[in-house]
Amino acid sequence: MITLIRIVQLSAFLGVTATACAAGEVKLDAVDNGSQIELERGQFLEVSLEGNPTTGYSWEAAYLEDQILRQAGDPEFTPETDLIGSGGVQTLRFEAVKSGQTTLKLVYRRPWEGDVNLLKTFSVKVVVR
Repeated sequence: MITLIRIVQLSAFLGVTATACAAGEVKLDAVDNGSQIELERGQFLEVSLEGNPTTGYSWEAAYLEDQILRQAGDPEFTPETDLIGSGGVQTLRFEAVKSGQTTLKLVYRRPWEGDVNLLKTFSVKVVVR
């Protein structure tokens, strides 16, 4: 009887832990380029990459199936110092809205130049459950 109670308690604990993890935010950076991740519907993906918008370059989504993964808000920039023109980290957030698979491709470019001067790219395969 005690063993059964412990199994029920452990199952309840694991269920709560799995739910808490699924509801959390998944954070990626440059080392995750080329990887595959899994998200639950309603979960958020945060991608933080080095950049410097004062040069005119910024990270933007070049490929995104927004029926599966939708950008949430505008990119945010956090400078590494208080000096004018300093670089830092640009963060983009996405929400998993529907089950499916897609590739999220980000490019670092000057938007008015199109694909002429792509400095960097970032890509991950996203599976939404």
